[in-house]
Amino acid sequence: MSTGHILLLGAIAGATIFLGLPIGRLQGLSERTRVGLSALATGILVFLLWDVLSHAVDPLDTALHAHRWGRFAWLAALGAAGFAGGLMSLVHYSEWMKERSSRRASTLVGPGAAAIDEFARRTWLDTLTPGKQLSLLIAIGIGVHNFGEGLAIGQAAAASEISLAVTLIIGFGLHNATEGFGICGPLAAEGTRPSWGFLGAMGLIGGGPTFLGTVLGQAWSSEAMAVVFFTIAAGSILYVVQELFAVNRRFGHPRLIAWLVLLGILLGFATDFVVTAAGV
Repeated sequence: MSTGHILLLGAIAGATIFLGLPIGRLQGLSERTRVGLSALATGILVFLLWDVLSHAVDPLDTALHAHRWGRFAWLAALGAAGFAGGLMSLVHYSEWMKERSSRRASTLVGPGAAAIDEFARRTWLDTLTPGKQLSLLIAIGIGVHNFGEGLAIGQAAAASEISLAVTLIIGFGLHNATEGFGICGPLAAEGTRPSWGFLGAMGLIGGGPTFLGTVLGQAWSSEAMAVVFFTIAAGSILYVVQELFAVNRRFGHPRLIAWLVLLGILLGFATDFVVTAAGV
């Protein structure tokens, strides 16, 4: 299989994320349906958290079993830094956005006057609702995760393991199809109907890195880089998972939420079986 074909299939694997995004445009959903979609998205992301951490830990286990203590220490340090960076960067970003919104709402020129910040140029982020901001953070976390998956596809192709590369493309394509639901979960919970442009942007942020990772993975193989990207993804996904759990608790319906979170986790494992059945 030519390089062009591998890159095309890598792009298709990333593009399957668009299959789940149109659900974000559904209107007139009952509260239970919105809760269910949010909980399903949470379950899918819980599975992704396990998935990326397992990918990140594999090279560390290999170095540990081979008694390569220096290699293990180096990869462990990279993994810890990546995980902390992925988690804490989103925590600090979220707090910065809240403080910025608070200042914009409270700073006045005088009675009946507009807020001072209104005279400053508003950014695209300022126009997003809390649900859209959370969807953006989910898309970023998924994008970093998918970049790592793209690296795996490209590295398998570079090693002439074409059957493995194709299997990875199929398996990751199925994964990405479910990730679109994860991005739409906060939108459904909030009752926001996003534009097609917003959904398209989220699809590019979440799915596009699969193709970029495939390109880089074919040209350059690095275990250390894969560990960094997988742990950054794990940290960012952990942040959005805790945010989604907070959203779900505000709705109530604990039994419905528990069942749909469980379903989301099982759905993630079901798509993973395509890859594990091939002995990857």
